[in-house]
Amino acid sequence: MNGHPAPSYAPGGYACPFCRLQRGIEDEHNRSSDIVAVTERTYARIAPKWWPGNAGSALVVPRAHVESIYALAPEDGHAVWDLTQQVATAIRSAYGAEGTSIRQHNEPAGDQDVWHLHVHVFPRYAGDELYLRHRDSSWVDSDTRPLCDHAARGPVAPRAIRRAAGSVIMTSGWPHIDKCEWLLPTPRRHGTLQAC
Repeated sequence: MNGHPAPSYAPGGYACPFCRLQRGIEDEHNRSSDIVAVTERTYARIAPKWWPGNAGSALVVPRAHVESIYALAPEDGHAVWDLTQQVATAIRSAYGAEGTSIRQHNEPAGDQDVWHLHVHVFPRYAGDELYLRHRDSSWVDSDTRPLCDHAARGPVAPRAIRRAAGSVIMTSGWPHIDKCEWLLPTPRRHGTLQAC
């Protein structure tokens, strides 16, 4: 716990959706097809909940179950931050975003609602009002998440982020991936991306 005591807010018998996904257990909000990168200590995935004007946000998650930032091991913190930077760069390129926002929530008063630490990476556009539209966010079904229409700022695909970041080399298949290497990105072509 890194010497920083913090209470747990996970209910008894909590079935962590991020840990379940790593074990290959999927549900309507958590699909392995949403995974965009996996490293030894962390993974990134398309978020199943989107905000209007900011579709296709991603989550970066430590592979070890850690409820909040207070208990995060330094090695996992570094791995999460490194992958967060790579995902933000890929989102900016893949979506033609004008910027990115990154946020992370802890405890109920901090708006945490999944009891496994994760970092949100949002594509940003001038006038998108991301922080004013929290109550307008909605769950996106797993059939919609793989679609691509960046020009309309509509649904986006995990492969669009993978493509913008370059090829991802994995030494073994998900959910037991040992290594992930991002190669140099290739330039993005302007316009609407085709089905991925």
